[in-house]
Amino acid sequence: MKGKFNIHELVRESVRELRPYSSARDEYVSDGSEMVFLDANENPFNNGVNRYPDPQQRNLKALLAEQRGVATENLLLGNGSDEVLDLIFRAFCEPKTDNIITLPPTYGMYKVLAEVNDIENREVFLTPDFEPDVDRTLKNTDQNTKLLFLCSPNNPTGNRFSKKRITDLLDSFNGLVVIDEAYIDFSEAESWIVQLRDYPNLIVTQTLSKAYGMAGIRLGICCASPEIIAVLNKIKPPYNVNELTQQRALQQVLQKEAVQREVRSILYERHELMKVLPEFDFVVKIYPTDANFILVKVDDAHKRYSQLLGKGIVVRNRSTQPLCENTLRLTVGTQEENKKLIEALESLN
Repeated sequence: MKGKFNIHELVRESVRELRPYSSARDEYVSDGSEMVFLDANENPFNNGVNRYPDPQQRNLKALLAEQRGVATENLLLGNGSDEVLDLIFRAFCEPKTDNIITLPPTYGMYKVLAEVNDIENREVFLTPDFEPDVDRTLKNTDQNTKLLFLCSPNNPTGNRFSKKRITDLLDSFNGLVVIDEAYIDFSEAESWIVQLRDYPNLIVTQTLSKAYGMAGIRLGICCASPEIIAVLNKIKPPYNVNELTQQRALQQVLQKEAVQREVRSILYERHELMKVLPEFDFVVKIYPTDANFILVKVDDAHKRYSQLLGKGIVVRNRSTQPLCENTLRLTVGTQEENKKLIEALESLN
């Protein structure tokens, strides 16, 4: 939505009037000189983590901003993407009043977070080819529809959404459009971050859990206008990203060539798996994917899931999801892991 969008009209009244908590490290930012810190009631004996972490993660943000071609004011970091998504709910959705739009089959946490925050979730199923239905989506909105969630590349289907359909929604939706790009590093598509200046109602979320191999540290990234980020900063916990996570993330984000090497390996293995999977009689369909996983339709997903589990292979049965009857989601592993998967599939009857 260009031009007429006003973020302040979407913010919850209680959040607009909120005076955020100011931590000790918000009030004083080190200039690098040697100081005696007696302001935060910390244990003074240095063990590497005895001090509170930087509440604004300045060093990490500076690096991430440089890599993504945005300003640090466009970034908010969270304790995983789930915290980022929860902050968006709490900043913009009034409990028992507002509603959101999700497009199943999609990431299940959008629905869970709506329920946790007492927000109505209006589900508009994707089309049979797993694309957003723009007309039906817009018809399900009203003056209380605050958020629209688009996961692209989508989980569990793997496909990226049509650029035109996303653009149509950005142009016409009267609330915030949240594009979840957890799997963008495995796609040939350009990140929607490049469109932030054109769409003030756009929020893009990313993660270090997938391509960067850092699911264990819980680091989520939110990219949006400085106005949206300022609202989210008002309500985030003061020290939401711990010191160990910040340190480890800085180390890994600097290893750009190593990360790209791993991504290329995953993409190669994905290609090899997609060549082999059609050879199995019980495989009905293999869906196109822009992610580090493959959605496969089989003859009997419950049976095949149990058989693979019995052979030490854990996959995800997605049959409970709309439009995903008898489907298994296979994460692309290492060459050795994928070999074990193929051997297990060959032994099924």
